Amino acid sequence: MTETPRKYGGGRTKVAITGVLVLAVLAVLLTLGTWQVQRLQWKEQLLSDMAARRNAPPIGAEEVAAMLSRGEDIEYRTMRVSGTFDHAGERHFFATHNGQPGFYVYTPMRLEDGAVLFVNRGFVPYDLKDPALRAQGQVTGEVTVTGYARGELLEKPSAIVPDNDPAKNIFYWKDLSAMTSTTGADANLVLPFFMDVDASQTVPGGLPQGGVTQFSLANNHLQYAVTWYGLAGALVVVVIAVGLRRRKPDDAV
Repeated sequence: MTETPRKYGGGRTKVAITGVLVLAVLAVLLTLGTWQVQRLQWKEQLLSDMAARRNAPPIGAEEVAAMLSRGEDIEYRTMRVSGTFDHAGERHFFATHNGQPGFYVYTPMRLEDGAVLFVNRGFVPYDLKDPALRAQGQVTGEVTVTGYARGELLEKPSAIVPDNDPAKNIFYWKDLSAMTSTTGADANLVLPFFMDVDASQTVPGGLPQGGVTQFSLANNHLQYAVTWYGLAGALVVVVIAVGLRRRKPDDAV
């Protein structure tokens, strides 16, 4: 009986193709893991810089504007300003606070030098959107407030975010240009950033409730890096195990 010759050429080609695919997948997994490590370092530096700005002595609006013009990050920079609120121009940003739906109240403040700064005075419940229902909190005269600088958004952050509804005075993203135009404020005088008042700011009646700024940023890059590197390690183990299993019949001869 004639023995059928083995097709070694086809087998070697299959092994070579499999090896190339395994190496490609391994390279992708290692690349993703390394990228997450880099993102982790970037996020930790970002959080550290944010903490430094939050704990720095407060500065005025002019200094924040100067930082912005130099290309520096102003996010969460502590600041103190004095001026007069134009409550007729308050804009309402839809938000939740402690699980309760409502609005952040953004009110234009005329500063001592004539500039206008939109200040997030804090949260009001949904059914108290009308300023007439919280008249005590509509403070008059010159006031001094402290808080944090917040950058403006130049475009809607995501397609899933609803469009702003200026006619109903409901904003779903912080469009400073739209807020300015709907209040009638002089755009040339409006500063290109916002300010969130901090928790130390209280008003008669308790509304708006200040101190609503959220400082937490998701930082799951370490877990992601471990996952990708873990998958890469598992792939190497599987390849070694398969290779050892294929060699056993030859060892037994």
